[in-house]
Amino acid sequence: MSSQPTKPLHSDIDSSPPLLPAKVLRNDAEALQAARELAEAARQQASRRDQQRKLPWAEIEQFTRSGLGSISVPKAYGGPQVSFETTAEVFRLISAADPALGQIPQNQFGMLQLVNLTATEAQKQRIFRSVLDGWRIGNAGPERSTKDTLTLKARITREGEGFVVSGEKFYSTGALYAHWVTVKALDDQGRQRLAFVRRGSPGLRIVDDWSGFGQRTTASGTVLLDQVPVEAELVLDNWRQRDVPNIQGASSQLVQAAIDAGIAEAAINDAIAFVREKSRPWIEAKVERASDDPYVIADIGRLKLDLHAAEALLRKAGRVLDEVNAAPIDAACAARASIAVAEAKVLTTEIALQASEKLFELAGSRASLAEFNLDRHWRNARVHTLHDPVRWKYHAVGAYYLNGTLPARHSWI
Repeated sequence: MSSQPTKPLHSDIDSSPPLLPAKVLRNDAEALQAARELAEAARQQASRRDQQRKLPWAEIEQFTRSGLGSISVPKAYGGPQVSFETTAEVFRLISAADPALGQIPQNQFGMLQLVNLTATEAQKQRIFRSVLDGWRIGNAGPERSTKDTLTLKARITREGEGFVVSGEKFYSTGALYAHWVTVKALDDQGRQRLAFVRRGSPGLRIVDDWSGFGQRTTASGTVLLDQVPVEAELVLDNWRQRDVPNIQGASSQLVQAAIDAGIAEAAINDAIAFVREKSRPWIEAKVERASDDPYVIADIGRLKLDLHAAEALLRKAGRVLDEVNAAPIDAACAARASIAVAEAKVLTTEIALQASEKLFELAGSRASLAEFNLDRHWRNARVHTLHDPVRWKYHAVGAYYLNGTLPARHSWI
């Protein structure tokens, strides 16, 4: 393992990041080009940022200025509304350069899906407009002292013409970089509501205490809320998403799978480069170069095949989501989308872990030196793939094809 992050943690942040002008992209091709340009810039210092836990402020600002933050805003509200297939490719490209940078905005895309699904017309107008103007959305949903990931202790209550929200959140990816901090909390009727809290609101504190050994610069730490005021028009009836079939969970999982595919690609590329340029051949291979070792060649071939299979299922899942989203969504259509994404998620998870581990076996002991920081691929893969267990993906897929059982409807399937 590389040395632990050197940058101090536990800094409290309560001010909002600067708001810079953002471009509005026009189509899928422009979104893909912007992603390629960001990936090229982000790749340059990605390893050093990981080693030093240097937060990618410049890169996340480029993400926003380029217009990538608003690519899923519907056309009816002034956005490009790119395809899900393109969205997956955008996240894959960025994550192959820096998966932490890929993960930071993943919740923004999930929240925009929730807005489209559950918000009033006035709420949609306001929130979509803000994102087009360069506002970033961060997450304050999960809690770590509850029975499970769906159980909440945070509360939102009426006060005057608005609401106040209190609670403690963790795994708050994107919150440190955000202008809107989205908070899930239970109202007086025990229903889940989603509050869009402005950064800088009194009673809101963001603590940069993320100490995970992977995805180090996502700043996925603590959000503290003490009677934080929220305008009534910024509180969504999030509970309504359970009333109708939808693809919110599948679209969120598609982005997760794309990040893992990016991690896998980077690990394989670094393995190939190291074997070609730095590894020594094993003596019993009786070859001049490590890249001529027949067993190394075969293993690289297997990794590439598995990666291409995972990428193919990722693209297929994106196309299925696009097809389902183009028509009224019923339970069968929502299930079809969830299963397509689950299949991709299984393969992207497994190739990310396999490639980042196999790298060292193929590249040799020199590859373990801290100066190369190649363990970041495994650390990133291992931490990011912990979001949801693949064993339950296998179960969902098997139950669907064998017994016609529709998968559960939540953000993890």
